[in-house]
Amino acid sequence: MGRKRKGRAIDGVLLLDKPLGLSSNHALQRAKRLFFAAKAGHTGSLDPLATGVLPVCFGEATKFSQFLLDADKTYRATFVLGEKTATGDAEGEVLEVVSAAAVESVQLRETMDEFLGEIDQVPPMYSALKQNGQPLYKLARQGLEVTREARRVEIMEYHLLAFRPGERAELDVEVHCSKGTYIRSLAEDLGERLGVGGHVSALRRTFTGGFDESQCVTLEALDAERGEGRAETLDHHLLPVDTPVDHLASVHLSADSAHYFRRGNPVMDAQVYRVGQEGDMVRVFCESGDFLGVATIDEGRVAPKRLVATATG
Repeated sequence: MGRKRKGRAIDGVLLLDKPLGLSSNHALQRAKRLFFAAKAGHTGSLDPLATGVLPVCFGEATKFSQFLLDADKTYRATFVLGEKTATGDAEGEVLEVVSAAAVESVQLRETMDEFLGEIDQVPPMYSALKQNGQPLYKLARQGLEVTREARRVEIMEYHLLAFRPGERAELDVEVHCSKGTYIRSLAEDLGERLGVGGHVSALRRTFTGGFDESQCVTLEALDAERGEGRAETLDHHLLPVDTPVDHLASVHLSADSAHYFRRGNPVMDAQVYRVGQEGDMVRVFCESGDFLGVATIDEGRVAPKRLVATATG
């Protein structure tokens, strides 16, 4: 028998505003303790240097976290031109200093525009990507550098919000990008293309998966609200289990169909082609309103893909 999980079997999504200086995993563990949750997972790492939107999934919601991982992201960041660091951010050793005094805003905007659309980006060594089971950042801390394959990402929007020229120039940017984009790499590549080097000095994720920073709650606020009280006092912050997939069309099954669907069987349903096309993914509910999971439309049937274990119907 497996060891019983410690904590409450709660389900839902918490929109957390990750603080500066804390890893995503540490922020997750603190949230998990505050809610006394048995099971939790986050939906896309943020560096300790970064702050902002970090959706945390509890219980059954973890089954749908991939949808948030795959979502587009928006960031606000400050780049420093004229300094190249070992990590691509302000925490790394400065490797090279070059005057950025000649960089002008017009040149900067034109160069930024060159990164719009699909680009190939080499992940930084100081990242959580794994090679042969080892995170790259662990190899980097040992002084090792390995070949990384470039990955195709998309930059949908890349705005210059402010520019402060000088020997060590600074710019504030907003980036709307696809999953897997490294803002540190974007800063380094911009600095390289300008011939002066660059790194990120501040980074905040403002939007992901349909959620923006205004909807988030901080760990400090949660801690203060709970105080010496019970974890249940925080449950009103949790969004429904189907939140990560609420962009999908929905299908409501009769009690009989829901009975078979919950056991992993595809069921016929006449409404499926009113909400989608062959191969589309849909949310599935029973007639009582309980969320059952997600499915694909398959020859007029609702074929289960991922089920909620606690669903009734």
